[in-house]
Amino acid sequence: MAIKRIGVMTGGGDCPGLNPVIRAIVLAAHARGWEVLGIEDATHGLIDLDYRSPHGNRTITVRDVVGILQRGGTILGTSNKSDPWNFVVEKDGEETTIDVSATAVENYHKLGLDALISIGGDGSMKIAQKFCDLGLKIVGVPKTIDQDVAATDTTFGFQTAVQCATDALDRLHDTAESHDRVMLLEVMGRDAGHIALHAALAGDAHICLIPEIPYRVAPLVEKIKSRKANGHPYSIVVVAEGARTVAGEATYADKVIGEMPKLFGAAQKVCLALEPHLKLDVRSTTLGYLQRGGSPVQFDRILGTRYGVAAVEAVEAGKFGRMVSLRNHEITTVPIADAIERQRLVEPQGQLVHAARSVGISFGDE
Repeated sequence: MAIKRIGVMTGGGDCPGLNPVIRAIVLAAHARGWEVLGIEDATHGLIDLDYRSPHGNRTITVRDVVGILQRGGTILGTSNKSDPWNFVVEKDGEETTIDVSATAVENYHKLGLDALISIGGDGSMKIAQKFCDLGLKIVGVPKTIDQDVAATDTTFGFQTAVQCATDALDRLHDTAESHDRVMLLEVMGRDAGHIALHAALAGDAHICLIPEIPYRVAPLVEKIKSRKANGHPYSIVVVAEGARTVAGEATYADKVIGEMPKLFGAAQKVCLALEPHLKLDVRSTTLGYLQRGGSPVQFDRILGTRYGVAAVEAVEAGKFGRMVSLRNHEITTVPIADAIERQRLVEPQGQLVHAARSVGISFGDE
């Protein structure tokens, strides 16, 4: 089949490296004589062709991607509330969800798309697989700062998020040592502790709490008191937002219709648990959305570019229903179904955890 027009969309949370992917797709597609249509705000642009402007979805030219390689965010906009099978609408003054997937499929054909490249995390890939099951020609590109997409060695955005967290830990070291404080830094990652673990190793943390290794308060207190007794009356603790105790679940905010459950307050929970046992100031900082923004580091710019080119090549080769993937430093494609089969989590017995324990980082489990 001759390709004439492809679509590209970004879904889920924003992430450093999205614009490098879009840029690479546009440049590689235009080199083949293809038109590239940007689908705005994830699948919103498929559900409503007049979404956001009277012109609806827009053609992306080579000129449109000049200077975006170093920019964070996405020029197409994104959304984590655009699942066509659970689309949020207002009915009788209240929000509810409806299935508008048939409309999205119809509009895909109305737009004259020969293929669609979907850039997103596990949630976006699940939506992409559902579209594939309905006969749409989809190629996936894995994106998430959380590093929790399976079937690929890494996702773009992760390295930038880790660098952001590491920079924050460097700053917290200064104030913690100056005031003899216990400083906690809460980082993102949802159910995966990759950001926390990598930042703890790179940022010289003393304690690292991740979802994959439930913690107890007693070992944390013992670690902090031991450091003080040995002449180090300050400690740095990295807390993944999904960290949980051996007896409890992760800490969530109130549920919002149409959105994934929000993790909230993990570091503050640890603070409150530690304070009664320590004669030290205990303070927490939540890094939050700072990890999602900003200019992507060089690794994510390069990986995003490689993924974008590979996605166009996959479309050209007719490899639909597949996701581009980095395996052993080489780009390949894998079935989207394999990518969403499970979450990629930290291996508690893996080499990174072993290295962290070997340099004295406590996980609160022993």
